[in-house]
Amino acid sequence: MTSAVVSAANKPASTPQENASPEKFRLMLMMALTLVTGVVDAVGYLGLDHVFTGNMTGNVVILAMALAGAENLPVLGPLVALGAFLLGAAVAGFTLQSSPKGWNRRVTLLLTGGCIALTGAAAISLTVDDIGRQSIGVIVAAVISMHMGSQALMARHLGVRDMTTVVITSTMTSLAGESLVGKERPRLLNRRLGAVLAMFAGAAIGALLLQIHFSVPISLGVAITAVVTVLGSRHWH
Repeated sequence: MTSAVVSAANKPASTPQENASPEKFRLMLMMALTLVTGVVDAVGYLGLDHVFTGNMTGNVVILAMALAGAENLPVLGPLVALGAFLLGAAVAGFTLQSSPKGWNRRVTLLLTGGCIALTGAAAISLTVDDIGRQSIGVIVAAVISMHMGSQALMARHLGVRDMTTVVITSTMTSLAGESLVGKERPRLLNRRLGAVLAMFAGAAIGALLLQIHFSVPISLGVAITAVVTVLGSRHWH
């Protein structure tokens, strides 16, 4: 007992920088997934007939306006994407419901499945010309949306503050109403602003790469998600 106390007393205390390192690492992984959301949303909206594959708020609004009679707005695409997103979130919720918070093998499994889904979407686009005007484009949107629903639930399970990876409206609200006018520490301002910029950058990158080919931004999403999966499974804890 005495030796244990002496050992604990002699153990050097961790510095604030050391304590911040794991949090910063986890934050960067969630930022990377937020960037992927921006990429696939640009692909969906510009390449799949105005369908959001990550941001379901946009689909709800587009669907409502289309049903109200607005011209040149899709109904089937947003509706299928909404259903697929919910299905992905439900599957992820069922998978993670009995596991402890934080990264575990089930999180790795879900993200690996997401990589496979995105790879499949990219492969389909290589065999179909002008995929956004083909009925199979709806299937591609559903595949991507299902993964994004899974990713969104997984982000909630990991519990990194302000990092939903798919929604930034609430983050912007916290940024303006708490970080800018409140007394919270600067790191919360930085992470909230970082999430917004990550989504913005992802959408811009997705739009630019889409000009090369539909498969290119999707392949980038696969690569980033794969890197996050490997790093998270090895170093999250």
